[in-house]
Amino acid sequence: MATIASARSNTPDQSDATAHADRNGQKVEAAAVPVSDAVQAARDYADHALSAAADVPEIRQATARPLTHTGIIGGGTMGAGIAVAMLDAGLHVVMVEQDDAALARGRGRVEAVYDRLIVRDRMTPAEKKDRMAHFKGATAYAALSNADLIVEAVFEDLAVKAEVFKQIDRFAKPGAILATNTSYLDIDRIAQATGRPADVLGLHFFSPANIMKLLEVVVAAQTSPTAVATGFALAKRLRKTPVRAGVCDGFIGNRILAAYRHAADLMMEDGASPYDIDDAVRAFGYPMGPYQVVDLAGGDIGWATRKRRAPTRDPQARYVEIADRLCEQGWFGQKTGRGFYRYAEGARTGTHDPDVLTVVDAERTRAGVTPRNFTAGQIMRRYMAAMINEAANVLHDGIALRPSDVDAVFLAGYGFPRDRGGPLFYADTVGVKQVLADIESFADEDPRFWRASPLLLELAKRDATFASLNTPSR
Repeated sequence: MATIASARSNTPDQSDATAHADRNGQKVEAAAVPVSDAVQAARDYADHALSAAADVPEIRQATARPLTHTGIIGGGTMGAGIAVAMLDAGLHVVMVEQDDAALARGRGRVEAVYDRLIVRDRMTPAEKKDRMAHFKGATAYAALSNADLIVEAVFEDLAVKAEVFKQIDRFAKPGAILATNTSYLDIDRIAQATGRPADVLGLHFFSPANIMKLLEVVVAAQTSPTAVATGFALAKRLRKTPVRAGVCDGFIGNRILAAYRHAADLMMEDGASPYDIDDAVRAFGYPMGPYQVVDLAGGDIGWATRKRRAPTRDPQARYVEIADRLCEQGWFGQKTGRGFYRYAEGARTGTHDPDVLTVVDAERTRAGVTPRNFTAGQIMRRYMAAMINEAANVLHDGIALRPSDVDAVFLAGYGFPRDRGGPLFYADTVGVKQVLADIESFADEDPRFWRASPLLLELAKRDATFASLNTPSR
């Protein structure tokens, strides 16, 4: 049976006619590139997974509340992106910031999005004016009293968010939906800061929020069906792909991301360069490798998460410190001109950095690691095994309703190649037993990390597939 790395189509991944210009400048349609049955099946499944994610039990149990006025707390990059998404959908937006200077910066970020569209002839000044007519700013929570839905988008700190929700609870009208945009934190604890936990849910937007299609609708212990239905209705209005998620550290996407990123870090310390890993992941079909993504998002974000998790980290578990060493030098990625890559002024594409490799070598020495070579295939076997295994844990723990929802998250929010259908569709093409065999072989090196999911073990024992679990919601 094929390994995870080698189970891919032998035909080109591209299909559809491509346009070329002849010498006279006329557009000519080139012959369509044939697509294999396997690739077409993956694409068809991807389309189905993205649409099926909207099938959740709460929508059949409750009616969404009407939405006209929204509030956003926080005018940073995420808050501004959410504001643009709301304005583009015809909603009224009140942005609340801590002072006039911060509010001016938040409004400036919103206007900058529209200004770029005007420069590209994708929006007229009149259209921008019409959008901004629905935008207001304030420095007091009382300005949220008319909002039908309020989204908190402040710093990723539980105490800070809880305090914000205490203030929201004082001023929001009865029936308002109170949402947090947290990427990782415990929404049950955030909801406890209010006297109306049934109206609290997570709306995890992905950056840039006005562009990215994925919206994780996170259902806390006391979230009402009405609040869930309203979250899904908002996603539809924003033209996003909503996926229902339960509460855990990282929900669906970021929880799984933490696992396969750790697998990548282990390989980096064991001998693969970050550039080897990024190259292998791009060759698999991703638009970017994991370390390019770190540089794009900002290395300081992951660093803050790692520091938050440090007190509860298993002291016996292997922890790779390479990314921490880079952050300690202020190398946070594109925004600082250095991260895992170097970036020229204003550049979005980085170049290899020998100083990073020096840091990697020093960390290998400190950890007592003798580096070894990894082929692209070996890299992808581990990368995908970690992804699939943690996805199985997410399903086993009830965080996702079904395998296709996991696949929808990765298709809409993490750049998973559509021609491979999604991580769990891909696992079925490789074979669940083969994935399990890979994990068990890797466990010889690190049994703490490479611990097979109970669900993966069960499916292998029954000779079943992830697809067999894709039943409609009840």
